[in-house]
Amino acid sequence: MTIREFKMPDVGEGLTEAEILKWYVQPGDTVTDGQVVCEVETAKAAVELPIPFDGVVHALLFEEGTTVDVGQVIISVQTGEAEAPAPAAAAVEAAPAAAEPAPAAAEPAPAARQPVLVGYGVSEASTKRRPRKAAPAPAVAAQNGTAAPVAAPAPAAPAAPAPLPAVPAQPSGERPLAKPPVRKLAKDLGIDLASVVPTGDGGVVTREDVHAAAAAAITPQAAAPAAAPAAAPAAVAAPVAQAAAPAVDASVRETRIPVKGVRKVTAQAMVGSAFTAPHVTEFITFDVTRTMKLVQELKADPDLAGLRINPLLLIAKAVLVAIRRNPDVNASWDEAAQEIVLKHYVNLGIAAATPRGLIVPNIKDAHAKTLGELSESLSALVATARDGKTSPADMQNGTITLTNVGVFGVDTGTPILNPGESAILAVGAIKLQPWVHKGKVKPRHVTTLALSFDHRLIDGELGSRFLADIASVLEHPRRLITWS
Repeated sequence: MTIREFKMPDVGEGLTEAEILKWYVQPGDTVTDGQVVCEVETAKAAVELPIPFDGVVHALLFEEGTTVDVGQVIISVQTGEAEAPAPAAAAVEAAPAAAEPAPAAAEPAPAARQPVLVGYGVSEASTKRRPRKAAPAPAVAAQNGTAAPVAAPAPAAPAAPAPLPAVPAQPSGERPLAKPPVRKLAKDLGIDLASVVPTGDGGVVTREDVHAAAAAAITPQAAAPAAAPAAAPAAVAAPVAQAAAPAVDASVRETRIPVKGVRKVTAQAMVGSAFTAPHVTEFITFDVTRTMKLVQELKADPDLAGLRINPLLLIAKAVLVAIRRNPDVNASWDEAAQEIVLKHYVNLGIAAATPRGLIVPNIKDAHAKTLGELSESLSALVATARDGKTSPADMQNGTITLTNVGVFGVDTGTPILNPGESAILAVGAIKLQPWVHKGKVKPRHVTTLALSFDHRLIDGELGSRFLADIASVLEHPRRLITWS
């Protein structure tokens, strides 16, 4: 049988890694070209990966929950007719010269390798630079699935335990081999790469190796299994299980949770935004009783039957009306050209809390939608986000964002701009409060809006007018018509 390998693709905009969320197939399953075999999560979204050929699953190279670099083999598949006996026999006959055929057999793989990231180019196999991994070949073969059709790994197994203790020869003065994301991970966790036992192809230190070293440093008992060579492959999966399992031991005072995927990119984006765009936040508290009455009337309108009508829908519409009255707020800053770019369209972002973290998909060309169309788009956007199916394209090119903190009972906040956008509006909880209405104190529905904006794009006067217009529309919703 011919073994074909499927590598982790770059599923969007030069991302360097992805986490395997779920396998849909197991070894022995038959797969066809285009069949989805797994779901992965990148820093932007969850994506399903289809296999590009037919065959039978030979091996899954990584467990669920493992973060894999782009370009690494994640699954191997048996394809074609059973023509492997002749090569296998040749391999057995060539056993006396096993040292020579092994590199020869591995030669074609690097030649067929293709560039997967912009700026990375074609990656040469590191075995040429560091051939010391010849001894633990069974462990590597089990990881990448390349030795499955050949019977040679069985005789080589007895030789593996002897050289394995010599693998941690990192402190010999050579710089440990590791990819930039792995080096950063080691630095963040305080792990010296020279002390990490590499299990990657060609002596490359992987993410799992770093997590294993970190777990061993935190839990002394984890170091004991390292003395047993046979347990080395299992150590790769141990950190995944440790990270996923909640700490139940009362004696454990701290738990470290790796930040990855959506949470990681959100953290990086918020830091970049907070220290790049000069933020200004303004607040306004006002009476939205009329808007709440309009929500109830629209829910009873047969023309809107089946649509989700809620206060957020009318707030979104009010924002669009206010943008039409103050078009200069809908802009972005071009740092390279030192120019303000006015947008003649509104891609309205909606901050959505999901199990994988906060994401901000946006409604494309929201300014051109009717109330019914806006409701449909808003419902679809939220449903897709909660299911973890938001695509990277849905989160690009936003102009202004809404974040509804009121659903958590919060009155207001000081939101941070979504990178590249001009403003973000935080919607507080709508509560019945004593309010002076027509000269008398009455219980009225009251809320607070908080608008953060980029002071390079929006000055105090423009920001104040924009926020006041939003409040005015919601206080007197007839302006949805008179100002449109």
